Amino acid sequence: MTHVAERGDGGRGGRRVVVTGYGAVTPLGLGVRATWTAMLAGRSGIDTVDTIDVTGLGVRIGGQVRGFTPGRYMPAPVSRRADPCAQYALAAAVEACDHAGLVVDDRLAPRVAVIIGSGYGPVGSIYRAANTLRDKGPRGIGPFTQVTTAMDSAACEISMRFGTQGPSRAQSTACASGADAVGAAMRMISGGEADVVLAGGADACVTAVDLAGSGNARALSRRNDDPAAASRPFDAHRDGFVMSEGAAVLVLEAAEVAERRGATALAELAGYGASSDAHHWTAPHPQGRGACLAVEAALRDAGITGADVDYVNAHGTGTPLNDVTETAVLRTVLGDRITRIPVSSTKSMTGHMIGAAGAVELVASILVLRTGDVPPTINCDDPIAPDINFVPHRAQHHDRVRIALSNSFGFGGHNAALVIRAV
Repeated sequence: MTHVAERGDGGRGGRRVVVTGYGAVTPLGLGVRATWTAMLAGRSGIDTVDTIDVTGLGVRIGGQVRGFTPGRYMPAPVSRRADPCAQYALAAAVEACDHAGLVVDDRLAPRVAVIIGSGYGPVGSIYRAANTLRDKGPRGIGPFTQVTTAMDSAACEISMRFGTQGPSRAQSTACASGADAVGAAMRMISGGEADVVLAGGADACVTAVDLAGSGNARALSRRNDDPAAASRPFDAHRDGFVMSEGAAVLVLEAAEVAERRGATALAELAGYGASSDAHHWTAPHPQGRGACLAVEAALRDAGITGADVDYVNAHGTGTPLNDVTETAVLRTVLGDRITRIPVSSTKSMTGHMIGAAGAVELVASILVLRTGDVPPTINCDDPIAPDINFVPHRAQHHDRVRIALSNSFGFGGHNAALVIRAV
C-alpha cells in the first residue's frame, strides 16, 4: 500500500483525524455502553409511542428515549429552555468529553469547534411555541424562544457548556446530517481550522406532526401491533422505517494533538464523501447515482478501494426503495467483496434517528473495529439478497475488521459516507 493510503488522507496532504471519545442517547439506552450492549443482544428499542397523543394517527410506534433525566447532564436553567433535541446532544457531548478526557482550557478553547447535525431540529419546542402563541398571545412567548427553537441550539448549548471558542454551527442534510457533521469536522481539522471538534447529530422528532407527515408520505412502517418487528431492513416484507429520536457526539482530534495530550485514539476517520441525487424529495435515485458518488468519494478520500472494506454499517432504513437501491450501490462500489463481509443495519433495533442516525452508526462501527463483534440486523427473516451476509438476527464475531464503511442517505437526495480505520 502506498504512503498516501497509509496516511489515510487520500492525497489531500492534511492532518490525520482520530476519534478519542464518544457519547450517545438512544432508544436502546442512555450512553454508549448501554446502547452497544443492547445492539449485540439484538434488542429492539421500538415500542408504542406513549409520550404524545397518537389518537387518530395511522402510525403509533416509534423509538423513544426512555429514562432520560436532564439533571444528570445539565443545570435546571438549561433543561428548562432546551428542546429535547438539544438536551440529548448535550448529554452525548458530556459523555464524549468524559470518555476522551477532554478539558477545554483557555489555551485550547480557540481551537475547539462544535458541529451538530439535525434533520428536524427542535421541532417540539417550535410546535409548543406556535400553540402558546395561539392560546396566550404574544405575551406568552418566552424571550429565549427565537434561539432555543433554532437549528443551531444544540451546537450553542454544547459550546457554552464546554467553553469552546472555535466555530460552532448546525448541519442539516436530512437523514445524512449526523454523518455530514462528522465529515465537515474532519475537513475542519484536516485543513487546520481547528484542532478538536465535537461533532455528531441529534433529533427528537417523535411528534404527532412528524408521524403524521411521514406516515402520509407512506415512508413509515404501519406494524402498530408488533412494534419490535416493524423495523426490518433488507427483509422482503419490510414496509417502511420507524421514526426514532436520540443523539451521538464524537470527539475528533488531529492525531498529533491527541498524542500530545496523551489521549487514546479509538479509530482513524480516514475518508468522507458527500453528494446529491438531484432526483426526488423522498425517493432515492433508482440507479443509486448519488449514493455511488458519495461512497466512491469516501473510499478515494481514504486512499483505499472497495476491496479493502471489512464491514458496512448500512443506511438500511427498511423502506422498499432504499434497501434495494443501497444493495445495488454496494454491489457496484464494492464488487464481489460485498458477498464476503458482514453488512448490518442497526436501524433494525434503534429505528431511524434521522439526524442522529449517522453519528450513532459511526460509533457502532468504531466498536466493531475495536471488538470484532458485529451487531445484527434483526427482523431480517427473508433477505432480499441471500448472497449477502446481513448478519440476520444474532451478532457475529469477525477476527479481522480493519476498515469500516458507514452510509447515510437522506430525503432531498442527500448522501454521505464515512470510512474509518482501526488504529
